Amino acid sequence: MMCSSKCTTDDRYPGGGVTIAAGLALRGRALLPLIALLGVATHSYAAPPPIEPIPQAQVLIELPDLSNVQGAATDKTPEQAANRIQAFLQQARTSGDPRFLGYAQRAFNEWPDARLTPRLLMLRASLNQSLHKFDDARADLDKVISHPSDPALKTQAWLILANLETVQGRYDHARVACTELESRYAGLITASCHALVKARTGRAEEAYNRLNAMTRVSQSHADRTSIAWAQGTLADIATQQARPDAQIRWQKALALDPDDLYIRAAYADWLIQHQQPDDALKLTEGYEQVDNLAVLRSIALKQLDDPKLAALKTRLNQRFEEARWRGNLLHKRDLARFLLDVENDPEAAFTYAWQNWQTQREPADTALILRASAAADKPDARQTVTRWLEARHQQDARYPENLL
Repeated sequence: MMCSSKCTTDDRYPGGGVTIAAGLALRGRALLPLIALLGVATHSYAAPPPIEPIPQAQVLIELPDLSNVQGAATDKTPEQAANRIQAFLQQARTSGDPRFLGYAQRAFNEWPDARLTPRLLMLRASLNQSLHKFDDARADLDKVISHPSDPALKTQAWLILANLETVQGRYDHARVACTELESRYAGLITASCHALVKARTGRAEEAYNRLNAMTRVSQSHADRTSIAWAQGTLADIATQQARPDAQIRWQKALALDPDDLYIRAAYADWLIQHQQPDDALKLTEGYEQVDNLAVLRSIALKQLDDPKLAALKTRLNQRFEEARWRGNLLHKRDLARFLLDVENDPEAAFTYAWQNWQTQREPADTALILRASAAADKPDARQTVTRWLEARHQQDARYPENLL
């Protein structure tokens, strides 16, 4: 396949050969703001707490001018490099533009491994998580944890590690990371960490009630990032339990951080699952550059039998085809969902859903492989998933009951 002048994907991924589908980072929704908080606080205060709200009027870091994306090679110090890379990652998180992940990768490629500080290792772990290089991310986090570095960085490392382990369904490891986090920083973020692990392992009701109670008590004094994290976790667990307040939880979480692509996609998916495609279209409007939001938009358009679906399908097919051609298809869940719910190709959908489930086991991944295995008549795969769920006592309203 030759990329014609209409192929935009190559221009979107200038990361030294890195091709990135535009959906971002798992449950990494609040990780980069916290990296910013930690990175700033460790250089601005004497013996600060690991995470603390930053007064809005106080400028603590001057982020680099992103118009000069070639500037990484001119960075003279690790702090300059870290500030630039952090800005790229933050821009990728809030815009959904994968070019910034490419810029961050290129900046790391130009920076010697021997000069990687704990902060740079932390940022590289966040980047690798976004690129689905989970083992590489885990290795960098282990280095930060074992390094005699700033305690705040170790706290952040445990937080990212807990997130990564939860996403991969390694709940025993996630529980350890949450406990380590609690010993360093007790609060809503740590409570959310524990709550999500409990919810995924048969204790969803207890997890929801405890986190909800703690959130109510903390509303008056907790920082905005912590409250947003807790509200997102409550929304997730409420959806898992099919609670009537799930929609309100998603709305609260999104209102706290409208730039949070994870929350936006999760809420859009909830709307689609609850036959509210018009609202899903409003939520995804202007976000077609983000793969998972574009796929959700295509599903909503199909539910409405909207003629605008044809053009979006063409763009998505081109985008996915180019990623497959390059061998850099990162977001297999999005492609599988598109193939199953838009293109009506269960066999191909199963292939990608199964590959995705080998590394990502969030409820959305599990629900997808259950549906795809049924549609493609793959009972062995369905039994494998069911046994995995039973071993962890995991129940979720998003899972088709007739397939369990």
